Order: sequence, then structure tokens, then C-alpha cells
Amino acid sequence: MADGIFIKETIDHLSVDGVSVRYVKAGKENGVPLLLTAPWPESIFAFNLVWSDLCKLGPVIAVDLPGFGQSQAREDLMSPDAMGNFVIKLMAAFGIERSHVIAPDVGTLAALFAASKRPDLFESIVAGSGGASMPLLGESLAQVVASKKAAYVGSDGGEQVVKFVSGSARVTIPTEILEDYRLSSEGQRWNEAADFVRAYSTDLPRLEKLLPDIQTPVLVISGKDDPLVPPSNGDFLAGLLPHSRAEIVEAGHFVWEDASADYARLVSSWIMDGYRSV
Repeated sequence: MADGIFIKETIDHLSVDGVSVRYVKAGKENGVPLLLTAPWPESIFAFNLVWSDLCKLGPVIAVDLPGFGQSQAREDLMSPDAMGNFVIKLMAAFGIERSHVIAPDVGTLAALFAASKRPDLFESIVAGSGGASMPLLGESLAQVVASKKAAYVGSDGGEQVVKFVSGSARVTIPTEILEDYRLSSEGQRWNEAADFVRAYSTDLPRLEKLLPDIQTPVLVISGKDDPLVPPSNGDFLAGLLPHSRAEIVEAGHFVWEDASADYARLVSSWIMDGYRSV
């Protein structure tokens, strides 16, 4: 990997429930493991700038969820609730009995659905940048939620994602990482992944009813200027989750890159002790 890329561990794949999942393992040998799920439309390399700090906290496994990054897609998994069920199977496949789950963007909803069903698996959750309520979605995300798959047939998602990320992120993303993002969305992969957010109209109201009963400690980190998922979504989650805290940082949508130092600091403080006090 080139200079400026800190995730240098060997990328591997694991078959989970018949789906090939891309992942990387690193970090300490002991402690409560950290499971990282990549945001959309990026990949596990979205954690590049916070990787070194997170690896100091315990064993780390970063994954591309099915249909995202460069993991294999499967149509029946492309909704928050279904992906939550898959997260439970994923943790079993990795032998994780209990974990801090860092799940920004689309992972937030999957992790919360999973925690509603298997709270024993979650030491805590770091959430944020994932749409939580239909009326609170940014306009461009709401348009994708309302879109039809046919509207994007014939377009190459990869090039559009590179333009979007490189034009929106407040830091320079290394060329190799942008290429990984491009490959993650090339052809119809972006359109197929968009089915996950197209399911929001059904799954977000269902999740809202579950939130007050989720006892897992949750830290919600939002970007102050996020046009896709305004921080009101984070406030919405924190207002319903009984053991939670909302933080807003100076960033756009890509908080883990835009404000990597703040993101790493908040996550580190939370995992080292902060989650015990909410």
C-alpha cells in the first residue's frame, strides 16, 4: 500500500451464511473485540485515518457488509432488519461472543436491529451518520430512498461515487482508497446496494418502536454539516435509546475521515470507559 494508507494488514474473505465477506483483522490480542462495519458508499478503507487509534483498544475486525464495499451481494439481505440478522450470524462466524460494534452509516441500523434481538452480543455500539427517521433524512438521501431501481439501470455507480466522495470529503482521500471505493460501486453495485436504503420507509418506523427497549449503550456521532443525514437523526436516536449519548463534530457526512482525530478520540474515550456511564 502507498504512503498515507494505514490499513496494511492482509485483506481476507470469509464465507458467512453462503456469502463471501471481505474483512481485515488487526489490533491487540486481548480485550473486548471491536467489530467495524464499513459505511456506504465507501468500504473498510473508510477507517484508514482512525485505524491506528482503534487498533490500540483491542482486537479489531473490519468488514464490508454484504452488498457493500467488495463483499458479495445477496438481494434478500438488502434491508436494515435483514442485515441485522446477518450481523448476528457474522459475529458467530468470527467467534465473537461480545463486542463493541462501530457501525457508522448503514451499519447503524443493522447493528440496532441486531441488538434488539441479541443484546448479549453487544458491549456497546458506536452509531451515527445513518438515517434514523424518514422526515429527518437529507433531501438527496430521501430521493434515493424514494427511487426505483430502474432509474439507475445502465449507469456506472463507481465513477459517480469517486466524484461524490472526493468532492464531499474535507480531506484528500488517497488514490488507492478512491479506487477501492470505485470498485465497490462499479456497474450496478451501487444501485443494488441502494435497495438497503429503499427499505427505510418500511424498516425505520419498525426500528423506532424497538429503540426504547434496547439496553445496549450507544454513542451516536454526527457531522454538523452532514447533508445526507443531518444531526437531527442522531438526536432522534439518542432521545429514544435509554442508554445513549449524542455527539456532533465539525464534519460533513464522512465524519471518520473529515474529523478523524475527533472521531478517534470520541470512540476511544467511549470504549475505554465512557459507555459504562450512560
